[in-house]
Amino acid sequence: MTKFQGNTKDGTEPLPAPPPLARERIPVQKSSVCSRSYFMVVMVFFHVYILNVIALLLYVHYNNASNAVGSDLDFTSRTNNHKIAEQLNTEPPSDTRFTRNVYLPRIEGIRVGHVQKVSLAPGKMHEMRTLSLKPLLFEIPDFLSEEECAVVVRLAQLKGLTESQVMVPEGQEELSQQLNLSPEEIFHLLDLNQDGQLQPQEILTHSRVRDGIWLTPENLREIYDGLKVDQDNNGVLSMEEFGQLNSDSFQRYLLQYGVKKSHLVRNSKHTWLYQGQGAHQVLRELRNRVTRLTRLPPSLVELSEPLQVVHYEQGGHYHAHHDSGPVYSDTVCTHTRVAANTSSPFQTSCRYITVLFYLNSVEEGGETTFPVADNRTFEEVSLIQNNVDLLDTRKHCDKGNLRVKPTKGTAVLWYNYLSDGKGWVGEQDEYSLHGGCIVTRGTKWIANNWINVDPDYQRQARYQQLVLQQQESQERQQDMNADEHTGNHQEL
Repeated sequence: MTKFQGNTKDGTEPLPAPPPLARERIPVQKSSVCSRSYFMVVMVFFHVYILNVIALLLYVHYNNASNAVGSDLDFTSRTNNHKIAEQLNTEPPSDTRFTRNVYLPRIEGIRVGHVQKVSLAPGKMHEMRTLSLKPLLFEIPDFLSEEECAVVVRLAQLKGLTESQVMVPEGQEELSQQLNLSPEEIFHLLDLNQDGQLQPQEILTHSRVRDGIWLTPENLREIYDGLKVDQDNNGVLSMEEFGQLNSDSFQRYLLQYGVKKSHLVRNSKHTWLYQGQGAHQVLRELRNRVTRLTRLPPSLVELSEPLQVVHYEQGGHYHAHHDSGPVYSDTVCTHTRVAANTSSPFQTSCRYITVLFYLNSVEEGGETTFPVADNRTFEEVSLIQNNVDLLDTRKHCDKGNLRVKPTKGTAVLWYNYLSDGKGWVGEQDEYSLHGGCIVTRGTKWIANNWINVDPDYQRQARYQQLVLQQQESQERQQDMNADEHTGNHQEL
């Protein structure tokens, strides 16, 4: 051990030398200024980026919701669109392809009985209740005031109503000849279960309407007996028996049988009321409310059918039916047929939405029935079972799943098509089957607004472009006529 040199004053041994001092480690605090600034910059950039993405999504959502056919086809401010659509020429449309950047909003049903608030007029809120999810069906009380209901009825009476009859579509006989179907091919077309025999419900499912006449199972049995077709009297037709039932003999029997109003598919009178510029204020306001309710672009609503007003007297009815037909590859929508690239003998009504208005409260009967609303499954052939015909609103209206009582001023809205999952129109909603129950006491007044949309987006876009071009052509012609008139006036 190292010792100090020399002795101490008292002569004691010198003290040992203290150990060397350990080097003290001074903690050095690293500066966090750079890392904190970097973190703040990154976070600010990240939040700004998120906000920009949200803003972009909101812009796209609301822009598409209000411009359903794209900015290049936006003509919502145009007027008189429906009349112009009827005057379109039939020149072959171009092969222009339109970018599909469109979203058709749909009202959410949530659940049966759910009530949501909707704003349809300034300073007034309406309650909308979900009646079913299959089809998507809503009821809106007080959609029209009593005065507005009275105005619509008076306007319809002033214009005049005609008998409503569902007839065989024009050209159907020629179409049958074009298809050149043999009796065997027709037999297999009607034989849904492919058991080699035609049950009455199989024939009625496909052949209910003959010149507007509603065929019942009882009618069919009378026809079998009258024409001596069912030779073994077992109530079904074999292939051989069906071959003897030709269209001419069928038609002759119906003429001899006679037709009563109760045998018609529908028993009512109707008229159409234009809702565009120059129409009565109540009619234009009614269309505006429909536009707000559906949240569809005004251009689609304006190009749709006029308001149909229907009057049912006591005994009036309308058997269950679909407002729209299924659209296949060789089928065109009636309202866009001028925009089809190819001619097709098959046409169908493409009514995306039905909005039905009750213009009076019926004393008894007259409900709107939805026979298969919210059913688990839908099978057409099962609509007629055990002598119960769910399509027959004269006899079996009470057997339907849902009935809506007609109350003055109430509106009912439903979708006739499903969504395609991409914001456009998909397949027909078979559950939208509906009819008008027989009016057993009093009378019934209703009105229908149908919103026409073609499930084929390209065809709908071409159609709206044709309407726009026709409008612009008419406007240019009007301007030229006005300039010419002004010039002639100045010369005088």
